Amino acid sequence: MNIEQIYKDAGALLSGHFLLSSGKHSPNYLQSAKVLEDPRVAEKLAVALAEMILSAGVKCDLVCAPALGGVLAGYELARALGARSIFAERANGEMTLRRGFTIKSGEKVIICEDIITTGGSAMEAAKVVEAAGGNVAAFAALANRGVCVRSGAQGLRGLQGTQGSQETRGSQGSQEIYGSRGLDGSRGLSGELDTSRNSHGEACKLPFDKPFFALADFDFPIYDPDSCPLCAASKPVKPGSRGN
Repeated sequence: MNIEQIYKDAGALLSGHFLLSSGKHSPNYLQSAKVLEDPRVAEKLAVALAEMILSAGVKCDLVCAPALGGVLAGYELARALGARSIFAERANGEMTLRRGFTIKSGEKVIICEDIITTGGSAMEAAKVVEAAGGNVAAFAALANRGVCVRSGAQGLRGLQGTQGSQETRGSQGSQEIYGSRGLDGSRGLSGELDTSRNSHGEACKLPFDKPFFALADFDFPIYDPDSCPLCAASKPVKPGSRGN
């Protein structure tokens, strides 16, 4: 399945000057909502993602998506897995469960996004899941923006080279893992956080010991605002669901 072509056909692989949620700038943007507006395409993508997860032996009772971008992807993935679907949303700036959503103690939960860049929003949702008694089994997304290395890709998660090639740990000596921490820095997920950086200087925020599944990698140029070459000609626009 050619994920890049699916995004292009849907008019969802954008070129221009964009402001990312991280505050950085990029000449490219993935607008997954354009892909997911076709239920047939959404189903096909979710089934492919579910097959990857099931083939890896990951068990799932519940899919939780960070609103707004992950809601449709999370729902379709839950349907493909035969699991329940809920979403976490922001209230007064904090990610939380609302609308009567509950998580049973010990339920195995997959955190699903449409796109994962550093995994910041996914980690916020994971904290909510843990606080409610759930166990985060894995992270998933339709597309990976190249900061975190997905399961099944060459190398280990967290570092991607300038040409989209992934480097491994150990002999490279350019990455560090900062201690054994949970989602809140002290409890919860027992594994280490993947704190390595990609070629754009961004760090993956997903826990190192949890699998991350995605259908494709998109490694776009990313610039700090004070060194963005695009700013000489235009101001960045924010096409996503968050205004920050």
